[in-house]
Amino acid sequence: MRDPLAPLRGFRRPVYVVGLGQLINLFGSGLVYPFATVHFHLVVGIPLSLVGIGLLVNNVATAVGTALGGYAADRYGRKPVMATSMSLSAITLAAYAFVGDLAAATPLSPALAFIGVAGAAGVTLGLYAPASQALIADYTEGDQRDRGYALLKVANNAGFGLGFVVGGILYAYADLLVFIGNGLTSGLFAVVLVALVPRAHSGTTDVALRDSIGDWGRAIGERRILALAAINVGFAVMYAQMQATVPVVATESLGLSSEQLGTLYTLNPLVIVLFQLPLVAAVTEWRRTRGLAVSAGFWAAAMLAIWAVPAVPNWAGIALVGGFLVLRTFGEILHAPLITSLTSDLGEADDRGSQLSLLEVAKRLGFGVGSAVGGAFFDYGFAWALWPTLAAVCGLIAVAVVAMERHVTPAENGARAAG
Repeated sequence: MRDPLAPLRGFRRPVYVVGLGQLINLFGSGLVYPFATVHFHLVVGIPLSLVGIGLLVNNVATAVGTALGGYAADRYGRKPVMATSMSLSAITLAAYAFVGDLAAATPLSPALAFIGVAGAAGVTLGLYAPASQALIADYTEGDQRDRGYALLKVANNAGFGLGFVVGGILYAYADLLVFIGNGLTSGLFAVVLVALVPRAHSGTTDVALRDSIGDWGRAIGERRILALAAINVGFAVMYAQMQATVPVVATESLGLSSEQLGTLYTLNPLVIVLFQLPLVAAVTEWRRTRGLAVSAGFWAAAMLAIWAVPAVPNWAGIALVGGFLVLRTFGEILHAPLITSLTSDLGEADDRGSQLSLLEVAKRLGFGVGSAVGGAFFDYGFAWALWPTLAAVCGLIAVAVVAMERHVTPAENGARAAG
């Protein structure tokens, strides 16, 4: 009988430690995630289009932080960058709770205060992702690398799901505490990193700064890495709708409360916890580009599910939102580890942080564009057209990833044998 825990076994200790830390940190993110747009739009009174601009600024700032984090991870090592990111994020994430106070104490409007805090939080969080992804690549190889990134997704979403449930209850009684809790979990993760993660990659500080910056430019300029980054922008536009527009559909069109929305959103982490590792293990013989094409198909189906919500009774609309969450989660299960592993295998170990940072920069830009465009569709009365447009974009993504097969070797693409 096959061991159901086999995909979890065989990793070195730092992989498990980072997974545990990210579970703690993502619990804090889950406290906030479904309620941030609703809070700042419906409670604070910021127009949805300006909330979308704030999310765009957050993602552009995250992209800047990510570029810096990728370079710093290669030059100074993975652990120092990860710990610095989490320590600073403990402050910037908690600052969301004080947007109203900041606006009252300064000439800033609530919208500008929100945008300022979003920008600061974006920079500090952005430092983390490329360093952590490079660290996992440092401690894994071959198909274990796909499973390593999948393990992080499971840890992230277990924490995320718990955060959704607790956040829904907490937000109903003390809405600002969800933002403070998000900051506290980042601080706790910083302690875990400092105490338990070894400093394996010492960086390249022996290389002159000018030469180091030149190496960074060369690493991120590799055309296959640039192509994957462009594809990742498209995927991230889809991701953005779960935070920027779907909660508005669920609350304004279907009348769901914060507790109901938080509970419904647990479908996302629940599906990931149950299916992430088994599904990635099942497609380990596939070329990664094929898995990414299937992922785009799931995302397209998810967008069409939301498109149908206004045309059905309320109970069916709730079911369709649930269907959206399940379908987009299967897309996420395939997308995140496969595109990260593919990028890791296209570069050298000393360039991983920089190249993975470009992938994350693209993801953050896509999040920002998706949030701003989604908000504009809603504010200007074209919400009905958003979903078929996004489904069509998913089709273009699928074509792009299949076309990329001609430019990578089967080994780089994750296939154990050509064909």
